[in-house]
Amino acid sequence: MQTKRTIFHNRWLPYLLLAPQLAITVIFFLWPAAQAVRQSFLREDAFGLNTEFVGLGNYLRLFSDPSYLNAFQVTAVFAVSVAALSMGLALLLAVAVDRVLRANQSYTTLLVWPYAVAPAVAGVLWWFLFNPTIGILPYALEQLGYDWNHNLDGTDAMILVVIAASWKQISYNFLFFVAGLQAIPQSLREAAAIDGAGPVKRFFTVVFPLLSPTTFFLLVINVTYTMFETFAVIDAATEGGPSQATNILVYKVYRDGFVSLNLGSSAAQSVILMFIVIALTFVQFRWIERRVQY
Repeated sequence: MQTKRTIFHNRWLPYLLLAPQLAITVIFFLWPAAQAVRQSFLREDAFGLNTEFVGLGNYLRLFSDPSYLNAFQVTAVFAVSVAALSMGLALLLAVAVDRVLRANQSYTTLLVWPYAVAPAVAGVLWWFLFNPTIGILPYALEQLGYDWNHNLDGTDAMILVVIAASWKQISYNFLFFVAGLQAIPQSLREAAAIDGAGPVKRFFTVVFPLLSPTTFFLLVINVTYTMFETFAVIDAATEGGPSQATNILVYKVYRDGFVSLNLGSSAAQSVILMFIVIALTFVQFRWIERRVQY
C-alpha cells in the first residue's frame, strides 16, 4: 500500500509556515512569562524608576501574608466547586440528549449558546439575577425564608460566582460528553441490558468507564479554566468581596499589580500560579490518567 508524502523542495518553507505560530507563542507567552519571572525577583516603584534586586524576598513575604494564604483556600474551594458542578450538570444533560435522539440537534444548539457569552457578561447577568435590591432570585429566596445578600455574606458571594462560572462552562463540557456518549457502541449497552442490568447500572458499569478519557480531558481543562479564565466573572460579579471571600489567586494578581501597583509581589504571584497549574496538570496526567480506560 502506497502512502502519499509531501516533499518540500525548499528546505526553509516548513520553517516559514511555522514562523507565525512560533512568533505568537514567543511574543504573547514566552516573553511575558520570562518578564514575570525576572520581575518577581525585583522590588520597583510603580513607574519603574527605582529597581532593587530582592531575590526570594517577594516569595517569602507572600507565604507569610494572611490575605494570600486566604486566596489559596478560596481558589481551592472555587475550583473544586466549579469543576464538579459544571461537569456534573454537563454529563446529566449529555445523557438526556443521548437518550432523546430525535430532539438532540435542537436541544444541543440551545445548550451550547451560553458558551458564546463572554465571561464578563456572564458575571453581570448573574449579578443582576442575584442582586439583593432588584434581582428576582433573592425575592424568590426571601419567600422561602432565606435572606440573600452577596454584598455582605461571603458564602452567598461564593455561591454566586460558582454558579456564574459553572453556567459559562457547562456548554463546553456538554459538547465533549455528547461526543463521547455517541462514540460508545450501542451493542455494549444492549449486551448489558440483556444481562439484566438496569439503566443506572449500565451507566456506571459500561458507559461511564468508557467516558473516562473524555472526563479526564475535561478535568484538566476545567481546572485551568477556574485558575485563569474566571477572572472576568469575579471582577464583574463580586470584585473579590466581601472581605476577600471570592478573591481567588488570579484576581489577587490583578489587584496587587494593577490596583495597588505592587509589581514585584504581583509578578511573584503570577509565577506561583503558573507553577500550580503546571503541577496540577502533571499530577493529573501522571496519576489520574492511570485510571482512564482507553
